[in-house]
Amino acid sequence: MSWMDIYRERTVTPAQAVTAIQSGFRVFLTGNCSVPQKVLGAFVARAPELQDVEVVQVLTVGSADYVAPAMAGHIRVNTLFISANVRQAVNEGRADFTPCFLSEIPGLFKNGHLPLDVALIHVSPPDEHGFCSLGVEVGVTKTAAQSARIVIAEVNPNMPRTLGDSFIHVSKLTHIVPVDYRLPETPIGAVSELSDRIAKHIAAMIPDGATLQMGIGGIPDAVLNQLKNHKHLGVHSEMFSDGVIDLVERGVIDGEMKTLHPGKIVAGFMLGTKRLYDFVHDNPIIELHPTEYVNDPFIIAQNAKMIAINSAIEVDLTGQVCADSIGPRFYSGVGGQVDFIYGASRSKGGMPFIALTSTANVKGVTASRIVPSIRSGGGVVTTRNHVRYVVTEHGVADLYAKKVRERAQALIAIAAPEFREELERTARDMRYM
Repeated sequence: MSWMDIYRERTVTPAQAVTAIQSGFRVFLTGNCSVPQKVLGAFVARAPELQDVEVVQVLTVGSADYVAPAMAGHIRVNTLFISANVRQAVNEGRADFTPCFLSEIPGLFKNGHLPLDVALIHVSPPDEHGFCSLGVEVGVTKTAAQSARIVIAEVNPNMPRTLGDSFIHVSKLTHIVPVDYRLPETPIGAVSELSDRIAKHIAAMIPDGATLQMGIGGIPDAVLNQLKNHKHLGVHSEMFSDGVIDLVERGVIDGEMKTLHPGKIVAGFMLGTKRLYDFVHDNPIIELHPTEYVNDPFIIAQNAKMIAINSAIEVDLTGQVCADSIGPRFYSGVGGQVDFIYGASRSKGGMPFIALTSTANVKGVTASRIVPSIRSGGGVVTTRNHVRYVVTEHGVADLYAKKVRERAQALIAIAAPEFREELERTARDMRYM
């Protein structure tokens, strides 16, 4: 039987596809801008007929009716990174959160810690050999699809055909659902004055020939804006967005000096707009790979001059970084921060950065994000042993190989001026200084 015969034989409607989901099943939901909307809608409609279905996901974009209170007893989400659309459900106890390094998530599926009954995925149309591309989300999804007993795939002509280790053959799809809708878009936000000031500090330290990892948010985007006069930059990142396009077109990002995958932009997924989707479609300089490869710190470290740029909610005076919670209230997750901070620190000439504004608005009150101690219940994502450079709009604190006294002094120096005296007094009371 040819792949075309298999395709025709397994083509079903969304409603027909989700009849494969039974009570008690564990279902993987692909994420980011790749969420399969038609199949997910049919799944939610079927939910009242089901009991105790667990949905495992990472980061999803868009509405999340499957975590609504009415889903209680029918569908319960277990998220390995808390996106905005499930945050309330997690903090109300209606959904679960499993902390895990992004690099290790695929292993949960492959090695039997979270065995999958069903994977809901979203792919491009097959090529002449019957291979579909996983498009904008390869990182966690490819291994999940390989591990699940049942694979339900939306096949969408609007999904770009990304290259790399990004393909799945039609014969591996047990249910095929043709769809035709535009992917969700996540535009780059406007660069603020503060993020621009932070970006200038970081950009000034990035050498020509460096390889970049950019996390999600305004600061990484602002850094890209500051790199227009650099030369021979590369990208090895869990994700990237529209910001890389201009630098590629200007010849700034060419990957020529990369020590791993020279000439290639390597990532696990992407978040962006149609401009990005058009840019990556069949583009030979783009390679998407599974997260267990992209985020492996020992793979990352093979890139010389590896630059990792990540964010934080708060940093204490010893260098502990809280990035996943606000006190005991869960906010996001570990993601790939530790993977890349550690990988960059082991890279020859590498530099890992934690970047944050010096203050935050908390219920109408300005608060310092450089704090004496992580607030009660807060989670330490990057330990004081891993952290190297911390950057605010007021400068850069180099904490590597520094005593606690020196760390406290360096961090107070980049805190907001109005909080420095109080921080110094508290540091003395804590015997840090």
